[in-house]
Order: sequence, then C-alpha cells, then structure tokens
Amino acid sequence: MAFTIAITKYRTLLKSNNWLKFFIAFFIICWINSYVGNTDTANWFLENTLVFLFLGFMIFSYKKFQFSDLSYLLICIYLCLHVYGSKYTYAENPFGYWLKDALDLPRNHYDRIVHFSFGFLLAYPMREMFLKWLKFPSWVAWTLPIEITLSISAFYELIEWAVADVFFKAQGDAYLGLQGDIWDAQKDITMALLGAIIATTIVSIVKKVWNVNEK
Repeated sequence: MAFTIAITKYRTLLKSNNWLKFFIAFFIICWINSYVGNTDTANWFLENTLVFLFLGFMIFSYKKFQFSDLSYLLICIYLCLHVYGSKYTYAENPFGYWLKDALDLPRNHYDRIVHFSFGFLLAYPMREMFLKWLKFPSWVAWTLPIEITLSISAFYELIEWAVADVFFKAQGDAYLGLQGDIWDAQKDITMALLGAIIATTIVSIVKKVWNVNEK
C-alpha cells in the first residue's frame, strides 16, 4: 500500500531547530579537533579555505534559504570527513592506513572516500536547492547535481594543481596527496561522479517505491 512521508521541513528558525543546533555543535567540535594537534598547520588552512567559504555562504543565506534537516545532516557528515582529513593530510590519514592494512590495499584511500562522499552526500542537498529554492523543473533538479559534481571536482583538481605547482610549492605534495599515482586527479573526479550518480539513483528509487513526498 502506497504511503506518503514528508521528509523535509523548511523555514525553521535556528532557535527552534534542535537537529540543526546539534549538527552545528558536532561539526564545530570536529573542526576544532582537526586543528588541535594537526600535523601541518599550513596545509590545514589550505584544506579548510573552501570550508570557510562554504560556511560563509550557509550563514549569510540562512535567513532566506534553508535546507531540510536531512540535507543538513548530509552536509555535516561530509564536512566532518573533510576536516578529519585535513588534520593529518589525506595521504597520511590514520583511518586510511587502517583501511589499507585491513583490506590489503596498495595505498591510503582516504582521499577517495572523501571525493566519493562529495558526490554521494551533497547531491541531495544540491537537488533540494534547485528544486525548492530556485524552482527548477524536476528533471533539471535530477541532472544538475551530477553535472555540477563533475564540474566542481574537475575545477577543484585544477585548484589543487595551481596551489601545488604555482602558489605554494612547499605544500604541494601534502596538499595533492598523489601517493605516486599519476592518474590520481582523474580517479578522484570519477569517484565524486559515481557518488552523485548513486545518490540520485537511491533517491529516485525511494521516491518511486515508497511514494516519498518532498515538501
């Protein structure tokens, strides 16, 4: 029997949104922890430049545009994964080394996890933004997150190249985290793309099977 579930709630003031307050507090704790005892402070600031910009956008747009609690949860998880990587650099991440030993992998794959998470965790918030904020047609809101994930991933790799080879050569190896793989950039982009495709596919299946209604 088909049923309808409302999974989003908009225009909720911060003071009355306990979930959002929890996500903010949890991320701030993770962010502070990523700075305290980091292995390379200069790299930490480089890795977190986009975090500062992204949080600035979220703060200044909050009064007019608000995400659902589900989207805030996904955004929080992604940001926590990213700042955890910035504490040790992606190539030297302890969880990545544990995974490498446990699965007998040839390299530390924490960077791959975060790139995949970029597409997998942020595709839904992007879709929500296009659908609810900008009032785009549904089919556009399905395809744009995938296209934008691919575009941003490619652009980010260009930024990494510029930082490593032009502006901050001393931080190049730590920031890029190639680990000897000349195809690292292409693989990172592919992981993000796959993440976005899988996320939008899951959302599509859930909507069709359980008749989920996004309000």
